[in-house]
Amino acid sequence: MAGEAGASYLASIFGTEKDKVNCSFYFKTGSCRHGQTCSRAHNQPPLSQTLLIRNLYHGPPADGVAHPTEQVEDFYQDVFDELSEHGNIVDMVVCANAGPHLAGNVYAKFVDEVEASKALAAIQGRYFSGHPIMVEYTPVSDFWEGICKQLEREGRCARGLQCNFMHLHHISKKLEYDLYPRGRAGSRHYSGGAYGRENDRDDRGGG
Repeated sequence: MAGEAGASYLASIFGTEKDKVNCSFYFKTGSCRHGQTCSRAHNQPPLSQTLLIRNLYHGPPADGVAHPTEQVEDFYQDVFDELSEHGNIVDMVVCANAGPHLAGNVYAKFVDEVEASKALAAIQGRYFSGHPIMVEYTPVSDFWEGICKQLEREGRCARGLQCNFMHLHHISKKLEYDLYPRGRAGSRHYSGGAYGRENDRDDRGGG
């Protein structure tokens, strides 16, 4: 019974700040500012329904809530349309952070692992706007877990562009409705304050 209790406890803290073995930032964002020198494990899954394309967006980062811009929306639609040729996307986000481990990262969540694997195989080794595509499977399954709660709830972040949680480039409601006619990942919206859940703990951008 003691062994079962211990295993249950380890499972309950996996990927959280209490987990002293696995990196919570890698689990929540697929990235860690320490990289390979991190003292905790980065467990990359062999398959996932979410792809991480590193540093794909090369526009300027956004300090504070990143309101929709034509540049961001053109980029978002181009990437969405390309990936959609290989699978059904249920949600996609673009990071507005300045830290090199998050800057310009694109996370695309597909309806299942099969469609994500088709997309990865199709774009791996290709170029986008003159830059090589660096794509991988990521453990991130719920974008809310990796998003900066302070920025979403208060419209500001004490750590600014160097925050280690995701700050997102936002798209307009019109584009969102055009790309997600059946709703975006359960009709969730990342809107700089309107997306918070009252019962979530207020994670900060440490790490």
